[in-house]
Amino acid sequence: MARDADRRASHRLTHDTVAEAAEPRQFTDTCRVASSLADRRGAKVVTFPWSLECSGCGSTRNADGLPGVCACGQPYLVRYGVTPAPEARARLAERRWTMWRYREWLPLADGEAPVTLGEGGTPLLTVPRVAAKHGFRELRVKEEGANPTGSFKARGLAAAVTRAALAGAQRLVVPTAGNAGVALAAYAARAGLAARVYAPATTPPAILGQIRSFGGDLALVDGHIGDCGKAARAYAAETGAVDVSTLREPYRIEGKKTLGLELAEQLGWSLPDAIVYPTGGGTGLIGMWKAFAELTRAGWLEGKPPRLYSVQAAGCAPVVRGFEAGTDACAPWPDPRTIAVGLQVPAPLGDRLMLRALRESGGGAVAVTDALLAAAARDLQTLEGIDASPEGGAALAGAVELQARGKLHPDERVVIFNTGAGWLYRA
Repeated sequence: MARDADRRASHRLTHDTVAEAAEPRQFTDTCRVASSLADRRGAKVVTFPWSLECSGCGSTRNADGLPGVCACGQPYLVRYGVTPAPEARARLAERRWTMWRYREWLPLADGEAPVTLGEGGTPLLTVPRVAAKHGFRELRVKEEGANPTGSFKARGLAAAVTRAALAGAQRLVVPTAGNAGVALAAYAARAGLAARVYAPATTPPAILGQIRSFGGDLALVDGHIGDCGKAARAYAAETGAVDVSTLREPYRIEGKKTLGLELAEQLGWSLPDAIVYPTGGGTGLIGMWKAFAELTRAGWLEGKPPRLYSVQAAGCAPVVRGFEAGTDACAPWPDPRTIAVGLQVPAPLGDRLMLRALRESGGGAVAVTDALLAAAARDLQTLEGIDASPEGGAALAGAVELQARGKLHPDERVVIFNTGAGWLYRA
């Protein structure tokens, strides 16, 4: 009972408390209230006002400038004062299949154009042979390897680079286990900005080659992504570069949120029973839960939100350990090791938000070995023609393990995510 009360009081991601904020807040930023004026003139509303709320202490601020984390050290989340009515869904038929078709749900003011390469609009694929092999009646794969830079990171970095560029940034920096570095290099080039990328020296060569091919200033680090993060923060402090690390600015989550918006639309504005998601830094998991809350508040969804399950590698599973221990935060994972480099995040900044989303959704967390995730990726490749990354293999292996534990039932509708293209991991 006490934990339930705390959750209601926290007013961060919960579906129950999102409804309490249904009354629009008042903003003094005139560029962001332009949409409501346009609506009164009879024009189509394509943007809504937003502010920032700390996910830890609950303090708020406007969205001006280049916001980082709150003074308390926790990430900011974007909060919208207005949500589009369900009738606005009809407008989507007129729009291209990119993530910016959902611009009413994204931090883009009237007259602003996004930095884009056509990200989003990825397929939701049925996988009948894989489903039959592993005993699922209805299993689908959200194929994020189809994004312009080969992974789901395109969504978050498109949003982050858009806002940074519009705020006047000239130089960006990111630590990466691989795919975020590729995405930042590409979107920085698209925006005409400089990008410094810190990556572990053990990052797959194809990924490093992609970072360089997009003009990224690549610095290799002997260590893991946590060590890269320290180097990135030092570089930002020294040069004034904007740090677009996971959750160290508020807009990558908004880009990743489109995973949930897109999934809902592809399923006819309903949702699956369960989502199984490979988790490193966690912006996709957090972003989807935020999307489902916002869609529920706006009356766009039918049925209840899905249970969310995090899958991690057995060699780096801080979220699994924190979930099983019943803690509110994750202890850093010592000596992280896995072939799924995107899951090699020993101390995620979004740990509290991830654990909260897993528990609020009624889901859970599971770890799988490298051998299992590699075999599962091979199943997706050879049985369905999906070039799964090791992280995508982890999602399938995690779903199989969850079913074996009785957490997923054979007749449930399950969606797993292949977060990147397998070719990026091959020499």
